[in-house]
Amino acid sequence: MDLPLATIGGGFGWIDWSVVAIYFAATTIIGGALAGRQATMRDFFLGGRKLPWYAVSGSIIATEISALTFISVPFVVFKPGGNFTYLQLGVFGSLFARIIVGYVLVPAYYRREVYSPYDYMGHRLGSGVRSAATALFMVGGMLAQSARVYLTAVVLRVVLHDQFGALAGATGIPELVWAVIAIGVVAIAWTLMGGITTVIWTDVVLFLVFLIGAGTALAVVASNLGGGLTEMLRVGAADGKFRFFDFSMQPWEQYTIWTAAIAATWGGLGAYGTDQLLAQRMFCCKDARQARWAIISSAAGQIVTVTVMLVGVGLYAYYQQNPLTGDAAALYQEKGDSIFPIFIMQVIPTGLKGLIIAGVFAAAISSLDSIMAALSQTTMSAFYLPVRRRRREASRTAGHPLDDAAEDRRNVRVSRLFVILWGVILCVLAVVAEAASRRYPSILDLGLAMAGYAGGGLFAGFLLAFLPLKIDGRGYLFSAPLSLLTVFALVWHAEWAQWTCWIAGAALVAAWLCALLHRPTGTPRYGKRFLETLVLLAGVGLMIWLCRYGYWQVPDENGEIISRTIAWPWYAPVGSVVAFVWGYLLSNPRANATSPHVRSS
Repeated sequence: MDLPLATIGGGFGWIDWSVVAIYFAATTIIGGALAGRQATMRDFFLGGRKLPWYAVSGSIIATEISALTFISVPFVVFKPGGNFTYLQLGVFGSLFARIIVGYVLVPAYYRREVYSPYDYMGHRLGSGVRSAATALFMVGGMLAQSARVYLTAVVLRVVLHDQFGALAGATGIPELVWAVIAIGVVAIAWTLMGGITTVIWTDVVLFLVFLIGAGTALAVVASNLGGGLTEMLRVGAADGKFRFFDFSMQPWEQYTIWTAAIAATWGGLGAYGTDQLLAQRMFCCKDARQARWAIISSAAGQIVTVTVMLVGVGLYAYYQQNPLTGDAAALYQEKGDSIFPIFIMQVIPTGLKGLIIAGVFAAAISSLDSIMAALSQTTMSAFYLPVRRRRREASRTAGHPLDDAAEDRRNVRVSRLFVILWGVILCVLAVVAEAASRRYPSILDLGLAMAGYAGGGLFAGFLLAFLPLKIDGRGYLFSAPLSLLTVFALVWHAEWAQWTCWIAGAALVAAWLCALLHRPTGTPRYGKRFLETLVLLAGVGLMIWLCRYGYWQVPDENGEIISRTIAWPWYAPVGSVVAFVWGYLLSNPRANATSPHVRSS
């Protein structure tokens, strides 16, 4: 976006800046006061398991909603043909998923003290599965959260064009990069201050700001309409904006009753139950009962979603009476998600504008500090702590004294270093996300789709560990990357994507053959190995075939033939089926698979 943004109208004055400063100062003070002393990893990553369910629920809502919902959902309703069908995913899919997670997954996690779902998988299937699931979560987390930070950076660039423009002019660094840096610096500072406890309590404050900001925006839209709220509802109803159900059977349609009841429920089980970004909060509750209340009650976040969808109806009615012109119209044509930020700049009164932008800014920070805490914790559990335990055991064997208190302090310091590292990586990916955004009709779809690449594989890992299958984790080590590649193959079909699938598939088969050659000595079972190799080759062949032929040629609204792939809510179901089926077929039977000492071969 290289448009002269200053001509859009409005501005961000000292009163707005004061509101933003007061919000951040108050939130920082509250978060710091409630953080307490972070003496151990249990304090830093689990909040000492003493946080109340209502705080955890508010944090889940704030993390799930984020700036992605607050800014992009109004555009989903505002755009031509837009309506309330998106709400089906929340009313049906995510609600069903929350109930299942609360009554099935939460009790399983609370039977032992674990820091993440991947620790649970590791206890049941072996340390190799924990590492594979952690790596899969890292991929999905980086893709999804970088898209959310990118969206907020776009919003801040529109609203704070004067400030970021001056920095860009002085340094040569693009405005979008400065916006990402601003988000990243505050997010890292908040996370370092008090770990997950600070993250959760600042999320609670953010949830309240969301409610106030969404309500304020709706009131301002209605008050600026000739005819007020009545006219808004009339225009919305006349143009089908309140349409809720969509019974279309087309697999490329995102918001249908079938994607809501089946795909969104299936994907929600992975998102709420096995994605550490949200699951980490459940582990901070006192017991399984409070964790269940936290996850199920977080369905109340749909109130915010409905409110911002009504904002979209209001924007549609407002711009019917006051059409976009000039650079504002050009900006909307280039990036449709900018419609709400344009309205904020042009119409929202001074002071209230600062409140709404504070909420948007804080939403991005909430998403970023949440994923940084989750990535830091999983990195520690899967990679750093096993190495430290081996070294401490060697020291103990050699007769050297061990200082557990010093080790706890060391682990907290290393955790903070991982927070900084992941913060930098995510900010870099947020800048890169602009290229991927061109493939999706809105940044909302982009952000939600990115999580689906890995979400299915994570849920399959839980099922393999939870169900009484009496298997080890060997198969999951290969089925997890295969599931990620299969989703990629369904989405991307260009020549470069086909080459990527061939190369990745060959690497996966090579890794499998190497694993067979290095199996422990014993009675060879050549027939079983041969059949397993054929099973893996079939999975790789299916993935390559889907990349080449897994799409539909259909006419668009203008009659031109275009290629369509499956809608993003189906990414997670497809990934989980592949990860589960191939994970089971490639595994070894093991009678004591529930032992925490099981080693994946």
